[in-house]
Amino acid sequence: MLRRLALLACAALAVPVCLAQTKVEAADLAHHPFSTDFASGGKLKLKVRSGDIRILGTDEEKISVELSGRRADEARDVFKVRFEQTSAGAEMKISGGPKNELTITVRIPAKTDLYARVPAGEVLVRGMTGNKDIEIHAGELHIEVGDSADYSHVDASVLTGDLEASPFGEHHGGLFRSFKKEGTGRYRLHAHVGAGELVLN
Repeated sequence: MLRRLALLACAALAVPVCLAQTKVEAADLAHHPFSTDFASGGKLKLKVRSGDIRILGTDEEKISVELSGRRADEARDVFKVRFEQTSAGAEMKISGGPKNELTITVRIPAKTDLYARVPAGEVLVRGMTGNKDIEIHAGELHIEVGDSADYSHVDASVLTGDLEASPFGEHHGGLFRSFKKEGTGRYRLHAHVGAGELVLN
């Protein structure tokens, strides 16, 4: 009986440990910089507040978030990052902080299937290998796509503004601009801007 109770107690203690490994929250980057392990080849669903956003691929198997700019010190006390590992991949939400004079840099493994949504701002995605599904409502979205032959499907659109996609031989401006391409590569690319500029290079 005592042995059974001991096993039940150990199981109860194991649950918070398991949850701690799959869910991470940071609300004070001034004293606790955000970084968590994330294996290469995974899937990441990323939602980031509006602003100057940089999403960069690295050789490290982890995700980190850094703040820079004139108001970075002010932002670190109110900035929030929530990360959760699920059976289907991982989800991360970034919120809080001043609206201006702040750059948010998210570093993730280069080989990652990335789904990203940003309400508005200037967004740069660089050094990523994998499927990309990225949208912003307003602003500028720049995506480094690499070799156009790496893709099996590409669709890009802008409701109002400019669409530049040199690797795919596409250049458009005005209203409701878009293009689709099919190929023999292994990756898929979806990119959309509501109002502003979309650049694939």
